[in-house]
Amino acid sequence: MDELQDVQLTEIKPLLNDKNAARNFQDFDCQEHDIETAFGVVHVTMRGTPKGNRPVILTYHDIGLNHKSCFNAFFNFEDMQEITHHFAVCHVDAPGQQEGAPPFPSGYQYPSMDELAEMLPAVLTHLNLKSFIGIGLGAGAYVLSRCALSHPDLVEGLVLINVDPCAKGWIDWAASKFSGWTTNIVDIVLAHHFGHEELQANLDLIQTYRLHIAQDINQDNLQLFLTSYNSRKDLEIERPVVGVNEMTAKTLKCPALLVVGDNSPAVEAVVECNSRLDPTKTTLLKPGKLTEAFKYFVQGMGYIPYVQLSHLSTESVPAASMTRLMRSRSHSSSSVGSGESSRSRSHASTHGEGSAGTPEGIDLQAAPQTMEVSC
Repeated sequence: MDELQDVQLTEIKPLLNDKNAARNFQDFDCQEHDIETAFGVVHVTMRGTPKGNRPVILTYHDIGLNHKSCFNAFFNFEDMQEITHHFAVCHVDAPGQQEGAPPFPSGYQYPSMDELAEMLPAVLTHLNLKSFIGIGLGAGAYVLSRCALSHPDLVEGLVLINVDPCAKGWIDWAASKFSGWTTNIVDIVLAHHFGHEELQANLDLIQTYRLHIAQDINQDNLQLFLTSYNSRKDLEIERPVVGVNEMTAKTLKCPALLVVGDNSPAVEAVVECNSRLDPTKTTLLKPGKLTEAFKYFVQGMGYIPYVQLSHLSTESVPAASMTRLMRSRSHSSSSVGSGESSRSRSHASTHGEGSAGTPEGIDLQAAPQTMEVSC
């Protein structure tokens, strides 16, 4: 069960079916806020107290979830206490998606994805926060990416899980329209979270998700959030190339950790995003221990002097050693250098054999190319 807890975000499976789920979903040491912004009210839950000039960790969930079902099990996991000791956590619920949210009035215009991103600076201002390290899943990853592009001074780093940088294509739109005629919103959301094989094979987990989406989220509000996500624009990011467009390329300025599970429907989208980002600031993470990868990521930014390696020993390892992640394959298929389509490389980039889990090799922040790691 510990291993399941440790990789639950990687595989997009919050512990809804765990026997300790009630405790996993609890908010500890939290304050709730309903914050007025130019695009409506947003519900925010602050966990802990901001530590000096450090950024907070800001989370944004995916469709069919909220901060409790998406992130609380992760942050309540024992190995994450090292992070919550050093950082306050700011959970943002998309409008109308929080637990017990009332329905919107008739005719309510739900914010676009761009407007959801523009709510975040107002959240920081209201809470007197200067910057954040973001963790977003699916739609939430898109919102955080959009915010980082528009307000790079507010975002110090991003962990993007199952991110899709592209606008919803015509084929996707037609498929969703067709599915809307034959299935309900719960089935559409399940297809967003799970691959076809898992929908058929992991029936207990799917049923748990089905009940959560149908019973714990206001269905009309969920439909509005889903429609907003399906109407998203392309992020229009491009990989900077030295001597060509490094000064003009529109891309994320902060370090980014991209995460996708082998069986996720978002594999191709994440590989596409990886191909558009600065390879010196981007890491593509295969399924593994997300808690430790996140610690390395934050430590590489200079905020944690020691990282506890639960799978090696009970001793802490100093920053000088642990800013390095794992050995990178020097010819990773996720790296740039050839003109082949990133879409055609999707399986090679996410299903390849990983390297041994040794803290040697390429430095997270100084890597000359995007790398895959297996924690």
